[in-house]
Formats: sequence, structure tokens, C-alpha cells
Amino acid sequence: MHFFTGGGRPGALLPTTAKPKPHHHRAKVLSSPASSSSSSSRRRGLHPASSSSSSSRRALYLAAAFFLLLFLFAFLRLGLPTSRSSARPSPTRPRARLTRRPAFRRDSAAAEAAAAAVAARAGREAPVDITTRDLYDRIQFQDVDGGAWKQGWEVAYEGHEWDAEKLKVFVAPHSHNDPGWIHTVEEYYQRQSRHILDTIIESLSKDPRRKFIWEEMSYLERWWRDAPKKKQEDFAKLVRNGQLEIVSGGWVMNDEANSHYFAIIEQMMEGNMWLNDTIGVVPKNSWSIDPFGYSSTMAYLLRRMGFHNMLIQRTHYELKKELAMKQNLEYLWRQNWDIEETTDIFVHMMPFYSYDIPHTCGPEPAICCQFDFARMRGFSYESCPWRFDPVETDSNNVQERATKLLDQYRKKSTLYRTNTLLIPLGDDFRYVNTEEAEAQFRNYEKLFDYINSNPHLNAEIQFGTLEDYFSTLRDEAEKINYSRPGEVGSVELQGFPTLSGDFFTYADRNQDYWSGYYVSRPFFKAVDRVLEQTLRASEILSSFVLGYCQRFQCAKLSISFSHKLTAARRNLALFQHHDGVTGTAKDHVVVDYGTRMHTSLQDLQLFMSRAVEVLLGDVHDRSDPTILSHFEPEQERSKFDVQPVHRVLKPQEGKTHSVVLFNPLEQTRNEIVMIVVSNPDVSVLNSTGSCLKSQISPEWQYVSGEKIFTGRHRLYWRASIPALGLETYYVAAGQDCEKATPAVVKTFTASQEFPCPEPYHCSNLEGETMEMKNSYHTLSFDVSHGLLRTVTRHKHGEQTVIGEEIAMYSSRGSGAYLFKPIGEAHPIVKEGGYFILTEGPLVQEAHSLPKTEWDKSPLSHSTRIYSCGDSTQDMLIEKEYHVELVGRVFDDRELIVRYKTGIDNQRVFYSDLNGFQMSRRQTYDKIPLQGNYYPMPSLAFLQDSLGNRFSVHSKQSLGAASLQNGWMEIMLDRRLVRDDGRGLGQGVLDNRPMNVIFHLLMESNMSALPKSHSLLTLQPSILSHRVGAHLNYPMHAFVSKNLLSKSFKLHQQTFSPLATSLPCDLHIVNLKVPQPLKFPHAEAAEPRFAMLLQRRGWDASYCKKGGLQCTSIGEEPVNLFDMFKDLSVLNVKATSLNLLNDDPEMLGYLEQIGDVAQEGNVLISPMEIQAYKLDLQPPSSPEE
Repeated sequence: MHFFTGGGRPGALLPTTAKPKPHHHRAKVLSSPASSSSSSSRRRGLHPASSSSSSSRRALYLAAAFFLLLFLFAFLRLGLPTSRSSARPSPTRPRARLTRRPAFRRDSAAAEAAAAAVAARAGREAPVDITTRDLYDRIQFQDVDGGAWKQGWEVAYEGHEWDAEKLKVFVAPHSHNDPGWIHTVEEYYQRQSRHILDTIIESLSKDPRRKFIWEEMSYLERWWRDAPKKKQEDFAKLVRNGQLEIVSGGWVMNDEANSHYFAIIEQMMEGNMWLNDTIGVVPKNSWSIDPFGYSSTMAYLLRRMGFHNMLIQRTHYELKKELAMKQNLEYLWRQNWDIEETTDIFVHMMPFYSYDIPHTCGPEPAICCQFDFARMRGFSYESCPWRFDPVETDSNNVQERATKLLDQYRKKSTLYRTNTLLIPLGDDFRYVNTEEAEAQFRNYEKLFDYINSNPHLNAEIQFGTLEDYFSTLRDEAEKINYSRPGEVGSVELQGFPTLSGDFFTYADRNQDYWSGYYVSRPFFKAVDRVLEQTLRASEILSSFVLGYCQRFQCAKLSISFSHKLTAARRNLALFQHHDGVTGTAKDHVVVDYGTRMHTSLQDLQLFMSRAVEVLLGDVHDRSDPTILSHFEPEQERSKFDVQPVHRVLKPQEGKTHSVVLFNPLEQTRNEIVMIVVSNPDVSVLNSTGSCLKSQISPEWQYVSGEKIFTGRHRLYWRASIPALGLETYYVAAGQDCEKATPAVVKTFTASQEFPCPEPYHCSNLEGETMEMKNSYHTLSFDVSHGLLRTVTRHKHGEQTVIGEEIAMYSSRGSGAYLFKPIGEAHPIVKEGGYFILTEGPLVQEAHSLPKTEWDKSPLSHSTRIYSCGDSTQDMLIEKEYHVELVGRVFDDRELIVRYKTGIDNQRVFYSDLNGFQMSRRQTYDKIPLQGNYYPMPSLAFLQDSLGNRFSVHSKQSLGAASLQNGWMEIMLDRRLVRDDGRGLGQGVLDNRPMNVIFHLLMESNMSALPKSHSLLTLQPSILSHRVGAHLNYPMHAFVSKNLLSKSFKLHQQTFSPLATSLPCDLHIVNLKVPQPLKFPHAEAAEPRFAMLLQRRGWDASYCKKGGLQCTSIGEEPVNLFDMFKDLSVLNVKATSLNLLNDDPEMLGYLEQIGDVAQEGNVLISPMEIQAYKLDLQPPSSPEE
């Protein structure tokens, strides 16, 4: 995605302005080799020893004293020493050995010690030189005009900076190929991307000095299918000889604000594994030039995939300036919880406005544009907007042109510490034909030859890849010490600062903040998560089918589904593109993404319906499993752009419907479940035929109209489903069981009578307020407005003001990317409308159809509390908002819900990064309202100094803010007429009706907070993790297609694969067969399954049992061999998160105790994700 000068599109350009007084940047800090880093010192040999024994003893004593003093100094300076994994293992730089405190213990004393160690780390953050929070505190955000470099300053240099170490420049040709934006991925492929890949081969084959980098595997895989074998071989040869580097190697260049970490891992794994299988290479360096802000989660995931270097571009221009002023644009990115420093990854941040050629050669775009030779006459790209166009380089002008270009390189170099410089050379969909490529290569080769042939210029310039750049930089950093006094630094790579934090919210110019895309196209952000959770459930079920079936006929189900499973992985991966899940593509491109996801959802649900039947059936059954058709999903979507609907069960006298529930979580799940029935006279039975208590409630319309009741009923009962297992229930009519209890209905309506549906008892609500309660909460509502007002928790007897408010922003400049409101949001709910309370023994619901100034309200909403009986569900409050921001009356409006609490949070709140970790958010007066909005992929919470916490868990990615003390506001949808000038060329008017679900949680801590809590990044409690898991990994329900006789029984009623529930802080991110097509043919020595495990970090000051009977890893050992009940785990091998690097030391994993393959013990620190390859074998059985 691009919108700058170039690429044939009108750009929003940053013009050159009057130049201020020159600012002379301080020269690079150089040290002689003699004073270089310790890694250099270690390579130098010792002086020969004297022949005198006394001299030898003296030398030994002196050496011992010296090392003792050195140890004491290190101990006082750093505390207990810890080793980190080295960046690039080599004979001269041995890899450090990781020795961290084990996380799992077998005896209770050790378990207590481990728990104490975890508690001791609470309230501590990793030592770093820079935090993004400190940068925000320090920067004044005054948007000062810097002259030629509009967002910086007048860069100058002395001229002697390269006398000791010459300037080494790597010019990296690249082409940014969006897999969907203005055109669909297939349209782009046919029009441009396939030609670009052809051009790369032809141009690079002409001269071995030419280099190129390529990122998106979605296009490469598509091209590979079409390419003749000769072109495939030529491409692979260029990769292997180092001329062509595959950078990142993900299916796409993913967004980092809205994407969930599961989907990020999936898209990286899909691209990297295809690349390795096809060409035999594994990417080493990450290239991410276009996502709109950057998450520390991505840095962590890359590090655990085996990457050691990454490049980023789009960060707030004021942050770029601040970092550049101190030569801190290159740093080691460290996770803020990482006390042991095993997550460090080296980052190169590009310094200027854009990744196009005018903004990459140096600080003066008017000059740099003259070296974009594809803008010469005869090409289709626009000319330089600064009125000085590029000209062909020849013998008459080469000296002048080369000198001018080198001047830009030198100026850019002063922004970094080393004398190794990277110059990207590309733009969106560049190098589309050989004429364009030759224009760039030909002219640059002449410029390079001139500079390299004049030694007095102290510069060496060549085409290069990211690997060329980073390896040369690391070599230079080993030779010359660039460390600053007092810097914490990193053993991963010395000479650079360490940094923690993230880079949201992005602004590119003129205080334009990109917080709109957190919410744009929220319907498809929700579909993204549904596909994600359905894919994960399908992977797990497929693994069990293959694990239990092996070579039996039923294994055919998973193997025959392999192509559709791969398509589902790739369709989820494709949508993680930074113009996909962001909601920033053209309407027809959104339709393409949506259609692909819908197709995969249909395929996955069909597979799961059959897998359920296999796992509840007889694995020895020789019938074809691909034609099983007993079950169907309980929910269905008729189209890609509509909400799912519940299938309506119609039980008849003497007949039953079977309902099978799959629990995708690692703990047994006790939960109220719901299906829709046509007849209220029904009963529920469990798998043993016992009658269960159930409740029937009327189903209400989402929108106001003559009929509020849909004519259908919601049937609720308490279900208990084993971890990762299946359980069967039956819905019957005419049984001897007690029928479902009808809810009691109470209503308020200011305008007309309310028709009471059968068989319910209805009455009118009296008074201005109404209460609804379960064993944990009492909720109070403003009846006339239908809004939540207060929550009283029974255990603490404390009443918390919630103050729910529905409001709208008006805007004139907002678009798909930008949020630019006109003033504050204004409440839209008036007195009147419908307010309906349904009370039953299991579920209570307050349903509101509010009155607004519009004839058709833009939303309705429900509040639910549950009485499951000491379960996670009882402790939360469920909010469901049905949003219909459809029609021109809502043009240029942005809809929010706001909770006005009594929590004194000082305008500090915490929002998650990619569903993986939390980030502290401070509201600043010095930046506009929209700059104080942050991504909320799944969770945000407020907390005061007393430990009172209010959390909002979301089922989809949205944007959140805390603009006033105690406030939490979340944007639900936005409808925008205008383009916001970032290249899309349209507004956002394709809103769809949708439901947004939140789970609200109120907690108080059990122990004192550290005094510095307001400055720390706080973690969710163990209960909060449970609530989030229940919301984001809901149960999957399947119903029998046909009515069954009373006597019908499945082969099994229950499927319970785990030996026992796992600890509450251990999460199976995925259990999958990466290559199911190869499953029957895989060699026994190579494990065929993969498991990704996460140990969640949680706030130990809250209830350690999660309000329930949770165990945690520190108290209960976990052994992979003991995990499954009827499956043996074999051949366990630690691997990277992309399954391609099998050296756990290099990845930064905890050193394991014993042999994992032999003993099955796995050690994981809090916050870590670790991957394992393994095999699953069923118990010995008769003939296969």
C-alpha cells in the first residue's frame, strides 16, 4: 500500500520549504580496535608465558585476581549473570548457553521456589536504554518544519567522519507488492506481479553484481505454479547464490495492530514452510515497510522463529526524529518482561517519510527523486513533483551526479552509528518490465563505478540484500565499539541501545493519526477471528483423527481434506495483509477477501462435522469417512457478508435432536450453552440419558418494529465438556423429563403496548431503575434509556459505577486510515424505546431497543449474566451490541460505546498487542484526541492504585481510548464518505449489520501493588485470561441433520483425549499436522505433528485460582508424554515457531532439564511460546 509520490498515483507529498539554520549533527562515536567490545578482546591471543615458574605463579595470581575483580564488577553491575543466544553463531563468536530457572518442578519445595521466583519478577520490567513510553513523555509533538527534510532538520557533516572507516553502502532494489488493495490479489498478479518476478530473473541473470529482495510468498507461490521449470530453476539459483534474498518470507506482510498472534504465526509459517519445501531456503531477515505502526509482539515472534534482524518504516515522524537525533534508529528490541534478555532482535528503522526512492536515499527528497530513473521520460510513473527530474547518467555528468548522490548517502549515514548504510531502491509494484529495471541498474552501476574508482571519496557502494547489509554491519560492530557510556546494550549485538515498547499510534504528517483503521470494516475483522478459531479447532480435530486413525480408513478424512485445509490457512494468512484485516482496501477487494474467508469457513465446518462423527465412532469402521453426513454446524452463514444464524431445531413427539459440543480449550468447560428451537415445550438430556435443568427464553428482534418477538425460542442448559473434547446432549419433545423453565418477561415501552409471547408471563417494569442479579453481581439499569448504570459485586459488597453511554463522533476528514473527529462524541440515546428484561434460573438478559434521533436506531444491545454454578461464565457480564450503521443518515459518523467508571485510573489504561501481551497507554493533552486511540485486538482494562480493575474483553479487533479519568471508550463502527488522502481513493460506505460482543469483568486484587504500578505494564489476572479464552475460543456446536429415535445411540457419547485438564496458564496455541498430504508417506524418524505451547503471564496480585480451582504451571509439572489419555507422544523435538529451526539455544528457549525426546519434560517461562515437533501413536490395536 502506498500513497506517496511515485507509483503513478497522485501522492500527498511533503514539499521542500525554506531551510532553517543548519544543524550540525555530532560525528559518529568511534573507538579504535584496541578499545573494542569484549567479543573482539576474546579473539586476541595471550602473550607467551615466561619459563620461570615463579613468574608463571605470579601471572596466575594476577590473572585470578583480575578475573575475580571482573566478576565482582559484573555482578554489581548486572546482577546474576545470564547468557543470551548469539546472533550469528561462528567459530569466533561462540553461542552463549542459556541457563534460566526451570519453570516446572517435580517436588513441592521446588514448586514453591519456582512460584516465588515468578512472584519476585512481578513488578519488574526488563532493563533497557529506551522505552517508547519515555519517548512519548519527552517529545513535545510540535510538528516543527525542518526544511528540506520537512520532519527533521538540516543535516550536515564535517567530512572527516569516514577517514578511519569508509562508508559502505548497500543499495537494495525491491518491489512492494500488496496482496490486495486497489485491486484484488489475482488482479495485481495478472497485471503486475508476475511480470515483476519475470523481470527480476532476466535482469539479475545479466550481471552477478545485481541484487534484489522479495517479500510476499502469496505472489511467489502463484507465479511458481505458472512458471515453466526453467524459470523456476533460474529463480532458485539466484536465491541460492545470494543475488536474490527472500526477506520475511511470510504469506503476506502482515498488519501488526489488528492481527492476532495466532494468525501472524500462521501466515509466517505458511509462507516460510512453502519456501523451504519449494526452494530449500529459510529466511533470516525481516522486511516490513508498510504496516501502519509496529508491535513488539511481532519482534518477539520473529525472534522465536529464528530471525535476528528486522527492518521497519512506518513509525510516528516525531519518534523518528527523536531517535535520529541521538543515532538510535538502530537498536535491539527487547520485550518488557524479558529479564533474561533472550528476546533481543536487531532493528533498523528507516528515518524518513516513505519507503519510495525520493525518501530513502537521503534527507532531501527533491534530490533523491532525481535518482529514481524509472521517472525518466518514456516510463509510466509520474515525474518528480519537485520539478527536477532524473536524467540518464553519462560520462559528461557522472561526476556531478555521483557527488550529489553521495552527499545524500553521507547525510543519511550521520543518522546512524556505523559506517554501513542501507539504501532501499524501490516502490509499489516496481520493476514491472526489463526496460524499467535496466534504467535503474544501468544508471546506478555507472554511479557506483565512479564512486568506487575514486578512493578519496572514502566510499564503497554496491547493490546488496538485507543479508549483505546486516552481516556487514555486525562485522563492523564487532570491530569497532559504538556503545555509549552508561548504555545497557545487549550481548546479542554490542554497540547499540536496547528499546522496549511498541509504535502505536502511527502519524505520518501534520498530526494525522492512523487510528481509524483499528475499526474500519469491523464486520470482516469479526469474520477474521471466526475463521481463526475455526481453523484452530479444525487443525486440532484433524490431528486427533490422524493420531487415532493412523493407517485405518478413517485417516482418509484428514488426508482428503488437505487441499482445503491448506486453502483455509492461506485465506486466513492473506487477510492478515496490511490492507486486509485493516479494512483499507477498495470495496471489491474487500468482497474478494470476504468471499475467500467464507468459502474456507464453509469447508472447515463441513470437515469438523465429519471429524466429530469419526471421533465419536469406531476407528475400525471401513466405510468412507468423506461421505459422513450425520451432523451439521449449529450455525450457518448464507453469504460472505451476513451474520451467522442459528439453525432452528424442531423436535417432535418421541424424537430427539443430538447436539455435540466441541471444547477447543485445554481445561474442562462448564458453561451455559444455547440453541434455538421452534417449540418451547422441550427437554434436554445428557449423554447418559439423564434429564438436565434447562431454560427457555423468547428470541427478540435486533431492530425496532411492529414485532419484537421473532417467534423462536432460545434454549439454555448447563453443559460440561472435557478439555479438547466432545460431549453429546439431546433435545427432545414429549420426554418424561421436566420441560425447560420459561423465563419471566418484564418490559418498559414509552409508546405502545407490548404483545406478550406464549408461554411466557409478562409484566411492566415500574420505576426509573431496574436490577438484575446472579450469585456474583447485581446490575442496575436506567430503564428509560436502557443503559447499564452500576454493578455491585456481592463478595466485596462494593458498588462500581459503570455509566454505559452510546455516542457518535462527527467528522469531515476521517477515512479508512485516519480518525479526524470534529470535537467530542455526543450521546445519541433518548428517553423511550423498548427495554425488556427476561429472568430465568440460568440466564438473565436485559434487551434494549433505544430511541434515537433517527427513525431506525443504529444499534440495539443486550446485557446478560449467567448462573452456571461457580464457573468463569458467572463472573463476567456479557454485552452484545447489534450495530447497523447503514444508510446516508449516518454518513461521516463514528459510533462508540463508553463506560464511565468510578475507577481513578489517571487516564492510563492497558490494551493488548495482538492478543499476546499488554501495553500501557497514557492519554496526553499534547496530542489530539485521535492520537490517544489505540488498537484493542482483544482486551483493554482500567485500574486504580487500590487494585480495582475494570476489563473489557472483545471478540474482534477494535480501537479504544481513556479520554477522561475513569472512562473506557471503544469504537464500534464508522461510516465515512470521503477519502482521507492516503491513496485508497474512496471512503468507507460498505457497512454491514453485525454483532459486537464484549465480556466485562470487575476485579479487586488480593495483595498490595508495587508503588511503581502506574508506570508498569500490568498483566491480566488468571481469571481474565480464562474469560478471554472463553470468548475468543467459543465452543463449536453440531446438530444431527435428522430427528432421531429415542433408542438411537452413537458409538461413543464422549471424546476426552487429554489425561487431565491442563494448568490454567498453559495454552495450546495449536496442535496440527503441518503437511497432512505427506502424512502416510512420512518417514518414521521425522515427527509429523506440531504443538505450540504458550505459558501465559498473569498478575499474581489477583486471585491465583482465577476465582475457581485453577492450577498453574509453577504448582503442577507438565509432561508431554503424560498429556494424552490414549495417545503416546514420541520423538519430541523443540523447534522454532515457524517449525524450521531446530536449535532451541539459538531461538532463546529455556534450557531443558534432561532429554525432551526421552523424558517429555518441557520448560517454559511465563509469556513464552514454544513449538515442538512430535509424533502421536494410538494404543496397540488389531490389524490395520
